[in-house]
Amino acid sequence: MIAGTTLSLLIGCSGDLSVVDPAGPAARVIATLWWVMFIGAGLILALVVALVIGAFRVRRTEGDAARDEKVWIIGLGLCFSIAVLTALLAYGLVAGERLMPRVAADVVRVQAEARQWAWRFSYDDRPGYITENLLHIPAGRPIDVAITSRDVVHSFWVPRLAGKLDAIPGHVNVLRIEADAPGTYRGLTAEYNGEGYRRHVFSVKAHDPAGWAAFVAEGTP
Repeated sequence: MIAGTTLSLLIGCSGDLSVVDPAGPAARVIATLWWVMFIGAGLILALVVALVIGAFRVRRTEGDAARDEKVWIIGLGLCFSIAVLTALLAYGLVAGERLMPRVAADVVRVQAEARQWAWRFSYDDRPGYITENLLHIPAGRPIDVAITSRDVVHSFWVPRLAGKLDAIPGHVNVLRIEADAPGTYRGLTAEYNGEGYRRHVFSVKAHDPAGWAAFVAEGTP
């Protein structure tokens, strides 16, 4: 029964908006971080359950009680938890550092401007060309998305390609995304900001090299 439930949960983790079904390097870092945090939380939960069970165990002597206090409360309850949380924090910091945009020769730069309720995209590789609610990128190359907003705070998020980043009026945030393979990926705003929030979605179309060259040269609908 437990195995069946676990399998069902894992199957439910796939899909267009799943953070644990990555389709790019940044998304893989985030998915790995998610699993590491999940396992760490599971270890701490198992320890808490063991401590609760141990608290109700019948102790035969005062010596047993003193020894149990050192083992369960100090050794496991304190030291184990600190070790796990420290390891999770260290891994999280390393993972966060890996997600930072780095200088690279093949980086493609695009601009994303949010408004209620649409996304407007422009491209350094094709000046003056604008698309709405559809972002074109080349597959297999890093993309720096310069994100801002025309009105209120929004949030740019393509779960299978990267984490989310806020779109703030008067400010530009840069998010690096990358798709492993050509395809279409769903994006959405992850910031509640009004009644049209649920309709504030977009798509990312990743092209193969020939398709991207054609897009840059002529544009595509």
